[in-house]
Amino acid sequence: MRSIVLHIHDDESFEARFQTALDISKAFDGHIDCVQPIPVDVTIDLYGSGSAEMVPILRDSADTFQRLVETRLNAEGVAWTWAQDFDATGHMLLAHAALADLAILGSSDPVVGRSVSSIAGQLAIHSRTPVLAVPATVRSFDVSSPALVAWNGSVESSHALRAAVPLLQRSSSVHIATVEERHDAGAYELSAIAAAEFLSRHGIECEIVAIPRRSGSAETLRHAAEMRQAGYIVMGAYGHTRFRETVFGGVTRDLLAHSAIPLFLCH
Repeated sequence: MRSIVLHIHDDESFEARFQTALDISKAFDGHIDCVQPIPVDVTIDLYGSGSAEMVPILRDSADTFQRLVETRLNAEGVAWTWAQDFDATGHMLLAHAALADLAILGSSDPVVGRSVSSIAGQLAIHSRTPVLAVPATVRSFDVSSPALVAWNGSVESSHALRAAVPLLQRSSSVHIATVEERHDAGAYELSAIAAAEFLSRHGIECEIVAIPRRSGSAETLRHAAEMRQAGYIVMGAYGHTRFRETVFGGVTRDLLAHSAIPLFLCH
């Protein structure tokens, strides 16, 4: 986790992801790549009217926010670089995430106020880099906090588990959670025991817990994380692309909308 992409945008969840990036970069002696897209779809309408007037206003606003954040970064003593450009948010973040260990985004959409971030969806589904989706209520990220791994034996779960190893090695406890389903009991492609054996080869001890399903898998996982005082949840990102928009699967979408702790997502 030495190379960290941080989405820069002045919205309600910025402070949460900024503090998270600081905490992780300090724990791993990492570098924060601050990526500040000025979305082109905000500046240009269908006919281009008003765009010439809006561009300098948006640029000035972005520059002001950049100076504020740079002052804080310098005070924190972390390594950082800055990239700012007029570009689609997802496109610019995807480009920078290509050679990063982790991308830190908000779990809600920073521009249009959706409860689930379409940007997190784009990166989690289309990038090989894991995404840490951070709710606006998060105040810090303790790398030593317990971690909950949502396991269903899929390829996506396996990718997320492998990508999370550097973080899991710092966790005080790791819990591999499977949600019991009557119709697929024992039908996992890869068992939780196989996941535990993989972690053991990296020096990570873990607990396997089979959790009876509550009203839904997402609620079950949220409750399991809360009971174990988990600082984050590791899970595979499930979704597909429809009309150029990434659509998350139900459990992923529900957790992004309602989880009080960050989600470590990998597709």
